[in-house]
Amino acid sequence: MIRTLIVDDEPLARLRLRNLLAPVSGFSVIGEAHHGEMAVAMIEADRPDLVFLDIQMPSLSGFEVIEAIGADVMPATVFVTAYDEFAVKAFEVQALDYLLKPFDDIRFEQVLSRVRKAQVNQGKQLIQVLGLVPMQPRLVARSRGVVRIIGYEDIDWIAAAGDYAEVHCADRAWLVNDSINALTERLPPADFARIHRSAIVRMDRIAEVRPCSHGDGILILSCNTQLRFSRRYREVLDVWLSR
Repeated sequence: MIRTLIVDDEPLARLRLRNLLAPVSGFSVIGEAHHGEMAVAMIEADRPDLVFLDIQMPSLSGFEVIEAIGADVMPATVFVTAYDEFAVKAFEVQALDYLLKPFDDIRFEQVLSRVRKAQVNQGKQLIQVLGLVPMQPRLVARSRGVVRIIGYEDIDWIAAAGDYAEVHCADRAWLVNDSINALTERLPPADFARIHRSAIVRMDRIAEVRPCSHGDGILILSCNTQLRFSRRYREVLDVWLSR
């Protein structure tokens, strides 16, 4: 039995998929999600075998759902879209399949046939698809079932939290599944700098620099946060300030 999740923000679209699947042997609809965050929670909790995934949705797009789950562990996916743009051609080659709205019963049966015959690793295919579609630089945070997509431009500073990192944006902090060392390598050096073994700062948030003894010092950010910087990382800070 192929356990199937339907993800679409349009109730009629979800109903149509459910009705089309109802008489088909070998498929079982285990649930429906009407936005991206709900889809992520249901995929992580229920681990379906197949997902019919809309692209344009509130909160998280279809691509962001894949990014949040992880392309290497994402279930087999059939993309559903009303937009025949450049990405659709990539789906046809790389993804398991796609449905372009509106679709007829014959096209839907072709998709199911392809699902039945699929023998390839869907995670690898999805990684290729994501590589063809430009993604905005971002981090993914999870808290109590809520998925938060954090754009680099929204980050003020980042603190180490064991094997995780605490990303501070305005008056909120979000925990991401990356270490401070991993983020040091990942974040663009033109915008971010390690200032301490346990802190990264977005450089354009620095409002004031206060030197202390032995080459250490204090940074005052535009959000009024005070961070200590270590002399070990002083050179990067000096280079940025001398621009």
